[in-house]
Amino acid sequence: MTIYPAIDIKGGRCVRLLQGRADAETVYAIDPAAVASEFKAAGAAWIHVVDLDGAFSGEPRNLAVVERIAALGLQVQLGGGLRTRAAVDRALGMGIARVVVGTRAAESEAFVGELVAAHGSRIAVGIDAKGGQVAVQGWVATTGTSALALAARMDALGVSTLIHTDVSTDGMLAGPNFAAQEAMLEAVKARVIASGGVSTREDVARLVELHGRRPSLDGVIVGKALYEGRVHLADLLSLAARA
Repeated sequence: MTIYPAIDIKGGRCVRLLQGRADAETVYAIDPAAVASEFKAAGAAWIHVVDLDGAFSGEPRNLAVVERIAALGLQVQLGGGLRTRAAVDRALGMGIARVVVGTRAAESEAFVGELVAAHGSRIAVGIDAKGGQVAVQGWVATTGTSALALAARMDALGVSTLIHTDVSTDGMLAGPNFAAQEAMLEAVKARVIASGGVSTREDVARLVELHGRRPSLDGVIVGKALYEGRVHLADLLSLAARA
């Protein structure tokens, strides 16, 4: 099981937002690449990066910073504003290992199918759920589509990795929505990366146990808990490796 330490970039800086709200921002570092370097030193192989400016505006805004992170030799999983074929191709051409499509996936199955045909497993779909409904455009809007229904459609298109975020838990340090994550694992054959709410080592241990029962749980994204010192990356990596 993979631990994905998260780096959210806004205005070129490493920040965290509370439940995705742009008005609830905490700046943790001026240089996201320096943070990525620390994660690499702790043993991380993957980094989950979100271009928040891209998520809100609809097109990537921080690719130069992301390119610096990729140059460290880390496998970067990038989301935020990747809503056109040109934006996706550009990101992958920079050496990004995997891109995450969210808003456009909710709008167009044809777009996702085209990306999967062209790039295979390098395409992931982010499914952000607010009250069980899909949230889009940086979580500022919700659709009338259930997260599980969208996941099933993406699975049928051949998407190999889904990133499932429960928006209500993100940044709250109150624990993941385990029931929602397990329901997602039951609904699809694709690999699922859990996101949102991790606050303690025990949260990750519980996800490791869930992985033992449902190996399609590919990993977990950990953000604010790392920055607040509630968990330590090297310890989480060791815990996950035992899975």
